[in-house]
Amino acid sequence: MTELIIITGCSGAGKHTAMAALEDAGYYCVDNMPVLLLSQFMALQGSDEPQAAGFAFVMDMREKGFTERFPGVWEEMRKAGHDVEVVFLEAENDILQHRFSQTRRPHPVSGSRRLIDNIRFEKVQLAPIRALASRIIDTSYYSVHQLRAVMEDLARKRNAGAEMRVQVLSFGFKYGLPGDVDLVADVRFLKNPYFSAELRDLDGRSEAVRKFIFEDPQTELFLAKYADLLDYLLPLYRREGKKYLTIGVGCTGGRHRSVAIAENLYRHLKNSVSEIELHHRDINL
Repeated sequence: MTELIIITGCSGAGKHTAMAALEDAGYYCVDNMPVLLLSQFMALQGSDEPQAAGFAFVMDMREKGFTERFPGVWEEMRKAGHDVEVVFLEAENDILQHRFSQTRRPHPVSGSRRLIDNIRFEKVQLAPIRALASRIIDTSYYSVHQLRAVMEDLARKRNAGAEMRVQVLSFGFKYGLPGDVDLVADVRFLKNPYFSAELRDLDGRSEAVRKFIFEDPQTELFLAKYADLLDYLLPLYRREGKKYLTIGVGCTGGRHRSVAIAENLYRHLKNSVSEIELHHRDINL
């Protein structure tokens, strides 16, 4: 069975960075692959296993008719027995606008509309493709290196045939809800160390902040109940064949409460999850 990754999504969301990461991981990559040539390309590979780790194609709105043609070809690839994964990259509108303003490149759906209108129009057109995606990545607050790391993890996971990969992610609601999160725990009900002058400049990894948060009886009660819920849900997600699960923990700024709780949940889940990672998105903001 051939490994086949389709990278698609919003213009300016990082598709070329994602492709470069997969290329470095041993994938044979093609940018701006015409949809109707995909089945012919794969047929030419024959029945032999490719020397590459797999194939990765960037396909997007640069091709006229992409949104109309892609669903049918996607279904055709699946019926042909290929292991197809659609990775959809997106970002917030104002961030996409800023990226295009910096590069001064024309938007693929440029017309008489303003840039922000083109961005909105593209998202509407891509909605059916987004619905087919097996992995949606919001790159709004990702650096180039962070996006590369996500794609490298994806390549390693697919090549190794590992089990469901779990990410515990702390974040601040003031900086926006992560676009690729599956479960969200809002811990803004806990006492906030930010209002303590001695704790404000520390973060949730420090012993002083942890002591402040965990001396509240509500913290232990919440953790016990939420850990029980996760222990119940994870086997069900595995049974359904889910490949990735991102558990978001959010507080106001993403620096104190969410970090401390995420650290605790990560340690708890490590007992039962072999593929797990911890990321603090906003800890340095």
